Amino acid sequence: MNKSRNFSIIAHIDHGKSTLADRFLEITDTVPKSKMTAQFLDQLDLEKERGITIKLAPVTMNYQGYVLNLIDTPGHVDFSYEVSRSLACVEGAILLVDATKGIEAQTLSNLLLAKEQSLTIIPAINKIDSPNAQVEEVKKQLVETFGFAENAIYEVSAKTGQGVEELLNSVVARIPEPKVVELVSFKALIFDSFYDSFKGVVAYVRVFAGQVKTGDRIKFIATKAEAEVVSVGVFRPDLIDKEFLAAGEIGWLATGLKEVQKVRVGDTITTTGLNTLPWPGYKEFKPMVFAGIFPSDRDQFTRLKEALDKLKLNDASLRFEPENSPALGFGVRAGFLGLLHMEIVQERLEREFDLDLILSSPTVGYRVVKTSGEEIEIANPSVLPEKTAIKEILEPWVKASVISLQKYFGSISQVLYEHRGVISNTEYISEKIKISCELPLAEIISQFYDQLKTVSSGFASFDYELAGYKPIDAVKLEILVAKEPIDALSQIIPKEKAFRTGKALVEKLKEVIPRQQFEVSIQAAISGKIIAAEKVSAFRKDVTAKLYGGDRTRKDKLLQKQKKGKQRLKKVGRVEIPQEAFLAILKI
Repeated sequence: MNKSRNFSIIAHIDHGKSTLADRFLEITDTVPKSKMTAQFLDQLDLEKERGITIKLAPVTMNYQGYVLNLIDTPGHVDFSYEVSRSLACVEGAILLVDATKGIEAQTLSNLLLAKEQSLTIIPAINKIDSPNAQVEEVKKQLVETFGFAENAIYEVSAKTGQGVEELLNSVVARIPEPKVVELVSFKALIFDSFYDSFKGVVAYVRVFAGQVKTGDRIKFIATKAEAEVVSVGVFRPDLIDKEFLAAGEIGWLATGLKEVQKVRVGDTITTTGLNTLPWPGYKEFKPMVFAGIFPSDRDQFTRLKEALDKLKLNDASLRFEPENSPALGFGVRAGFLGLLHMEIVQERLEREFDLDLILSSPTVGYRVVKTSGEEIEIANPSVLPEKTAIKEILEPWVKASVISLQKYFGSISQVLYEHRGVISNTEYISEKIKISCELPLAEIISQFYDQLKTVSSGFASFDYELAGYKPIDAVKLEILVAKEPIDALSQIIPKEKAFRTGKALVEKLKEVIPRQQFEVSIQAAISGKIIAAEKVSAFRKDVTAKLYGGDRTRKDKLLQKQKKGKQRLKKVGRVEIPQEAFLAILKI
């Protein structure tokens, strides 16, 4: 094990983690140059299209007689659970900071995650080849903010390869060899997994004690499931078979299990017949944003459920439970870590499992104290109790930090104020400012990010964590289409915003709901009282066009017949709500 090193790369989004990983793969000849592509470890189509890392990616490299196990991690706040899982499996991390942007919000939060795991940190400044690089300024920030020694900070260009080999040598020199527990029995932590139709569930593991090989009988401590190992191996970065995995190694093992729920990320694997305590896993993340997911074809619910089960293997923070909507049929109420996470899950379901989906308006989880004293969690606005049964509604608040240039402080403060934010502290980092504040989670899932980026000319970065719950004077805003409540469009919102939001919703829905053969009313209501209304006028068909001359009463009869037909349709006609209507709600 003294010839092994396990490490991660952590950084804010777009600071160059995946590009640095590319240079490591080239230097160690892990991937032939003929097969090398930019951001090689980002294997999902979505990652390549968006230019961001969504999934952690492990790879085993051989370098100067050492075995280096790297886990490349995402940078976006919505995927910080991926970072925490990676850090539970390694002994050190490279903290990468962009020379053109300096310390940003996720730089701080990822470093704190690494320190919680007592990891060895190697600081490095990237993009030193950029004409906008401020290397000395960023070095000063790292020294003042985190207390790094100036001569311990590496300067690299992941794009050109400058300084990258020295950084890789520092991984060998400074990161300690793997921690190994002196046990004869096998013990490993699952940090990711996926489903393979031939091998069953394939678990990504860090082995902490003993060893495992093909044919061994293993047990999952949390789920009590047992299996026989089909095969084991390492990542290069494809799955390469190996004779066995030993303590200190990071690799994969195929379980042969077809029931995906039996293999949980964070669970401990051990040898069958042994009673042992589970390995301390990683920080458990709770869903922050909730939305209903429904198949547009109601017969596809079973396919949706199977797809979510398989996706959950690869996305441990996804939570869901069955839900039935009168308007949209059977679906699930799913919990996400943020709006980007929700968007990515929807796109992966549609692309990888060929599903056509409708998502309801996103909402946060509220706590409702009933007059009886009972406290309940509400993630779906449609199940909010009657007003008379509610004593108090509590909404989640977050502790947040915004890092930006000092000149944008005034405009950022205004955005925070408009979103019910309360600034608690301001801290100066060279020419930057760190604004510590608290604000309701519900405000973040509206257009908060867009406004923050707009007023700061793209220079603001944002990070947050749940801080607790505070009382709110809230109401349930219902949307009725053709007098029928559409529960997927219901929202719990502050009372003072109800009228403005209701009016904006009905106006937007009027634009996106297609015209019918009958007039369609669109209404916003609170406790049965209509606060805003619009109408989608019916198609106008000239039923008298075929008549030429004759008595006027012939035309009147046809017009009366058409009128009665439209009235009948009003009673029995269903209005199909298109996906654009739900997307329109997201934009309000």
